Amino acid sequence: MWREMERLRREMNQLLGETAAPSELPVLRGYPAMNIWVNENGAVVTTELPGVLPEDLDISVVDDTLTISGSRKPEEAAEGITYHRRERGCGTFTRSFQLPFKVDPHKVEASANNGILNITLPRAEEDKPKKIAVRVG
Repeated sequence: MWREMERLRREMNQLLGETAAPSELPVLRGYPAMNIWVNENGAVVTTELPGVLPEDLDISVVDDTLTISGSRKPEEAAEGITYHRRERGCGTFTRSFQLPFKVDPHKVEASANNGILNITLPRAEEDKPKKIAVRVG
């Protein structure tokens, strides 16, 4: 019985996925794609967000977790024009990442240029490795 229910669920998902309007499609997992570089002083995150306005973004840092949320509004077609094909998604998104260290939230900087969001995340001073001097004798 459970196999039959699972088969029915898969068929329904496939049917709905093929017939849903683009604006009704589920948000892709892992959107937006991000690159993260880390070193002993902090991290840099870049992500592509074409069509997302800075005022539609929310960036927060709590301890070692970065969260980026935002929305991309749908493009409106001019009067008398209909879409021939519409593939670019719209709607809201949220991504969270745990970094390998705590971040100093007061020194985080974010900038956007040509649809690329760049976030600099300095490592918290209390979380930086401390060099311990070895005494002789």
